[in-house]
Amino acid sequence: MADTMQFDLVSPERNLVSVPVREVRLPGAEGDLTAMPGHAPAIVNLRPGLVTVVKADGSETEFAVTGGFAEINGESVTLLAERGHPRAEMTQAIFNDMMAQAQRQVKVAQERGSVGEEVVAAAVKLLADMEALGTHIGLDPNQSNFPH
Repeated sequence: MADTMQFDLVSPERNLVSVPVREVRLPGAEGDLTAMPGHAPAIVNLRPGLVTVVKADGSETEFAVTGGFAEINGESVTLLAERGHPRAEMTQAIFNDMMAQAQRQVKVAQERGSVGEEVVAAAVKLLADMEALGTHIGLDPNQSNFPH
C-alpha cells in the first residue's frame, strides 16, 4: 500500500489544493471520518466544518468548507466544496457572508411551508453547523447582518 494518495479540493471559485497526502479528515454529514491510502471507495456528503489535510511531509493544512461531497477511492480523495477557503484566509467578513447565506436558506425553507419539516430541519442544522465552524476557528457567528 502506498504511503500517500492524491488530494484535490475544488470550490466554484477556484481549485484550492492539489497535493499528495497521508490523510484527509472530513466533516461528514453522518459524522467525521479520516481517509487514508487504501480507504474503501465511498462518496461522503459533507457538512460545514474544517477539512484537515496531512501532507506527505507530515505538515497539516486546514480548509473551511460550507458543505459539498468527497469521493474517496483509496488512491485519491476529490472534494467538491459548495464553498471553501483556506483557514488562514478566513476573515470575519467571509464568515459573515457564509452565515448570511445559511440564514437565507433557513428563511426560505420556513417561508415555503409546503417543503416539509425535514427541509426546514436540514436548513436549521446547516446554520447550526456554520455557527459551530465559526466558533471553532475564533470567528463570531453573531456578527452577521441578518437576524437569527
